[in-house]
Amino acid sequence: MVGGYMGRLLFADLNTEALHEEALDERLARDFLGGYGLGARILYSRQRGGVDPLGPENTLGFLTGPLTGTPALGGSRFVIVGKSPLTGTWGDANCAGYFGPHLKFAGFDGVFFTGIAPKPVYLLIEDGTAKLCDAGTLWGLDSAETDDALKAAHGKEAQVACIGPAGEKGSLIACVMHDKGRAAGRSGLGAVMGSKRLKAIVVQAASSSSARPSRGGQTTVPLADASAMNALRAKYQATMTGPFAELFRRYGTAGITADCADLNDSPVKNWTGVGPVDFPTASRISDDAVIRYQEKKYACYRCPLGCGGLVRVAEGPYAVLKGHKPEYETLSSFGILALNDNVESIITANDLCNRYGLDTISAGASIAFAIECYENGILTTTDTGGLELSWGNHAAIVTLLHQIGRREALGDLLADGVKRAAERIGKGAEVFAVHVAGQEPGMHDPKCCPGLGTTYQLDATPGRHTQGGAGVGGFEDSWKASLGVLPLTTDQDYAGKGAFYKRAACMVHVVNAAGLCLFPWYTMDPANVPEFLTAATGWPLDMEACLKIGERIANMRQAFNSREGFNPLAHPLMGRIVGPPPLPAGATAGVVLDMKTLTGDFLAAMDWDPVTAKPRASKLVELGLEDVAGDLWQE
Repeated sequence: MVGGYMGRLLFADLNTEALHEEALDERLARDFLGGYGLGARILYSRQRGGVDPLGPENTLGFLTGPLTGTPALGGSRFVIVGKSPLTGTWGDANCAGYFGPHLKFAGFDGVFFTGIAPKPVYLLIEDGTAKLCDAGTLWGLDSAETDDALKAAHGKEAQVACIGPAGEKGSLIACVMHDKGRAAGRSGLGAVMGSKRLKAIVVQAASSSSARPSRGGQTTVPLADASAMNALRAKYQATMTGPFAELFRRYGTAGITADCADLNDSPVKNWTGVGPVDFPTASRISDDAVIRYQEKKYACYRCPLGCGGLVRVAEGPYAVLKGHKPEYETLSSFGILALNDNVESIITANDLCNRYGLDTISAGASIAFAIECYENGILTTTDTGGLELSWGNHAAIVTLLHQIGRREALGDLLADGVKRAAERIGKGAEVFAVHVAGQEPGMHDPKCCPGLGTTYQLDATPGRHTQGGAGVGGFEDSWKASLGVLPLTTDQDYAGKGAFYKRAACMVHVVNAAGLCLFPWYTMDPANVPEFLTAATGWPLDMEACLKIGERIANMRQAFNSREGFNPLAHPLMGRIVGPPPLPAGATAGVVLDMKTLTGDFLAAMDWDPVTAKPRASKLVELGLEDVAGDLWQE
């Protein structure tokens, strides 16, 4: 196998407990890299359309990329894939930390699960050998307790990806947790893992002297040119010195919270408010106000930014003795979205989501939805069990979050997200349920960054803020130079941006599929990606070759959805996300996005059908996906 890969995939049938390995085909790796690129191709080829996301036929995959666990800056990522029970579409969830590198060090590029285990199990991969183990004593434990128990059994260097009680109970906003605070949060894939009675995956690299320690040292991933990889690391690490890099080193994403509220980038008061008007106290849950609780910085595998942190609230109703620092999405969803400026309550909410295994975006959004329903009399104290769900009531927010994690009382209704909650409540509650095809969108308002409107609607995973590339990195001069695109005009000048958004989106697919983190990438010239990939694999990749791979990945993910009968154009973004009504004040006052132009230009640039958003047969053939073209365009 070429450099950057271990060359082995593991397949587990949980019905029969049968495990088998397959060699990773080099052509498949060259065409799709890894991560959700490889995952989309494998699931499309081996899984029929229309399967029940929570049934035995849905495949759940854990995959790395060719740069995961290598000297590449930000090479810490793994991705989980499967059909999403939240949206019924392609689902993937990205996570950093140490699990991804260790999965490769333990001998595998990816692991796939089908079936449903007759009793709770976990998968142990140790010294290149895999086996299923009984998880009966682990079922019911939260994710932190599970992590502790499995490390006690298999050694402190073992790395664990697991679900908490939310995944066990089938919450459609459940996520998969690693290292007690790193979350593969989106798409509800924690519920898929729970439906399979799969509690955890434990990976333990070889115990010989050749194995690397878990938090440093040299990689054991084969590389085509190790000296070139190390030289590139030194070259690009020296450039990570700008304001963005320094902000992330000091605060992580918590450093942008107040500014995002001020710019109306953060959705306020369940997407109806204006930051400076309705939430002028955003500084109480931003930058210094957050890291004053930080006791230790947290860095993912060999990351020079180290944007994470371990925090402590020493006493009081929101005491957290050792938790992970809440990042921007959590500070926004449990803070700005609900008008809550009590930072200690948000630290507790973050810790609870990590322990229960809940996506903080969807959990916070579900609570904000409930608050607005209560404000409008659709929910009463009879429904809430006496909770006064008023804006900013941090005690009620934390209590309701416990209920969601346990699927108790009102929390049972909210545990599957706002779309299903509104359907169950009725009485016009759907007006307050902000979602995209069932998934609560990220905490960035497209009226502030219109490219996100295109991404929220047309990416294969609806409502995703980490896709598309039209946000932070997409408008940097180095980005435009490397991708060969013209400078953009004003944010509200909508026409003619489809080609740029296509190239930006395709490059993000490459970054994700390669196993890289977006944050270090935002601080560097994007040319580092093809250079690192070439040094790792030995393939002569330039920017255009990478963009073609990204385009193939985009079409593969979209084809998965088309086969499922999903047309994103049939799920337009609701007015609260794009207008009307426009916000009455602030930086985006009066803005209503021209979604017809934005989506039309992007579909044209991608060569996808303007009515169905289905990739055209000629485009699929051009990308070497003849079988997919035949499936989607049968006469």
